[in-house]
Amino acid sequence: MLKILSDPNIAYLLMSIGTIGIMAELYSPGAILPGIIGAISLILAFYSLQSLPVNYAGALLVILGAVFLLLEISVTSYGLLALGGVAAMTLGGLLLIKSDAPYLQVSLSFLLPTVLAAGGLVGVVAWMAVKSGRGKPVTGAEAMIGSIGIAKTDLNPRGQIMVHGEIWEAISQHPIRQGESAEVVSVEGLTATVAPPHQ
Repeated sequence: MLKILSDPNIAYLLMSIGTIGIMAELYSPGAILPGIIGAISLILAFYSLQSLPVNYAGALLVILGAVFLLLEISVTSYGLLALGGVAAMTLGGLLLIKSDAPYLQVSLSFLLPTVLAAGGLVGVVAWMAVKSGRGKPVTGAEAMIGSIGIAKTDLNPRGQIMVHGEIWEAISQHPIRQGESAEVVSVEGLTATVAPPHQ
């Protein structure tokens, strides 16, 4: 086990997974699994790094790169944070070990796929977050917009409508008679602005 953990490639992988896991848990508390995986990976990474000649600047770059990648999900940087994260994690991996011995270096054939996989995963999550943010709201007052209700009273200009089984105060620029349909145009507080539905 110690022989496996003293491999610089494994140390780098554990440090990357650990940092991303802990940051993901801090970013969305209660997910639990990323925090558990992250904590175990970081402990194993620190144990692994004890037996290696570590360059702490490289270790900090790996951690900083993982932080940048996770920030890309919540900050609009148009990919700059992701690029910075990939660059920092790559440089960190190359500088992680203070030794010229080839067997003590993080292998490029291991480093690049790891960094690209982390960057790709973050890219997919960020894309999904943006896509879901563009979706039509399905809860709250905003979900009422575009809904068709029935006038419970004459609206000239004020009255009441029933939408989704709820009675709302309503205002309309065009007269709407009791029992007629009305389309919700906007909602402000507890008052809906309505109009006759498009024919």
